[in-house]
Amino acid sequence: MTTELRQIHSQVLHSLMENDENIVVLEADLMGSVSTKSIAEQLPQQFIQCGIAESNMIGVAAGLAATGKIPFVHSFGCFITRRCYDQLFLSGGYAKQHINIFGSDAGVAAVTNGGTHMPLEDIGLMRLIPNARVIDVSDRYVLEAAIQFAYQNKGINYIRSSRKALPDLYSDASEITIGKGNVIKEGNDVTLVATGLSVHDAKEAANELESKGVSVAVLDLHTIKPLDIDLIASYAQKTQHIVTIENHNCVGGLGETVATHLLTKGVAIKHFSQLGVKEQFGQVGDLDYLKQYYGIDKGTIVDHILTVVAK
Repeated sequence: MTTELRQIHSQVLHSLMENDENIVVLEADLMGSVSTKSIAEQLPQQFIQCGIAESNMIGVAAGLAATGKIPFVHSFGCFITRRCYDQLFLSGGYAKQHINIFGSDAGVAAVTNGGTHMPLEDIGLMRLIPNARVIDVSDRYVLEAAIQFAYQNKGINYIRSSRKALPDLYSDASEITIGKGNVIKEGNDVTLVATGLSVHDAKEAANELESKGVSVAVLDLHTIKPLDIDLIASYAQKTQHIVTIENHNCVGGLGETVATHLLTKGVAIKHFSQLGVKEQFGQVGDLDYLKQYYGIDKGTIVDHILTVVAK
């Protein structure tokens, strides 16, 4: 099943808000793009339209949090991180306020909105805020779990996601715990550690590689901070080959934190490499073109893994 994540975002929030009047949704003139218009119409006392002013919106959210409210703020991932980073860091993190942030159209999911709207550095920025949590959504079930987690856990919670449709990786019976990774596919030769929409390409690549005689494990590390290093370490020791893939710059992203954690834990492996954006800005294009251009598509993953196992 393929689901519009913007619809899930709105539905889960609406359900929570009906049972807790302290939840307040703040928008930066983007409620139409993320389906929160129905919340504004049905729960107007719990909705604030802040306009195209993300820095001010975070300041408002911090003030609300200081009075016991639970703010959920949304804007495109580039604007809700880069544009208002000082407010997030000081009014949010430093002041120990509970602010939940939904950064939509993360990375190449911005597609035709182009380079100015394409956050390829937001994971790195948000990881740098002490004690912040960073979640990269791979399907509707992860988004639901992330919103529930953000509601229940005080602090800075950053959820990055596409707002468009993604196929389901999980089901109603799946166990998704924020802070713990999930095994999407077992394998013995190589472990692909992926996050966000890149999990889908990793899964497809692993299935194709299986037909070529290469057994590839796929891990969904939807929570990048805190990182489930125990899961990664167990598969690193098992396969001895780790390849990370992410819809983000290699600098400051999933690959860097995986490598650092493995080294700190003293896990020695034969091979480690990263697939992700390398010293590049965003651009206009459709999703398939952009994934191929930045080297995070299924074909690139397959070719890279074949090179790794041939060494």
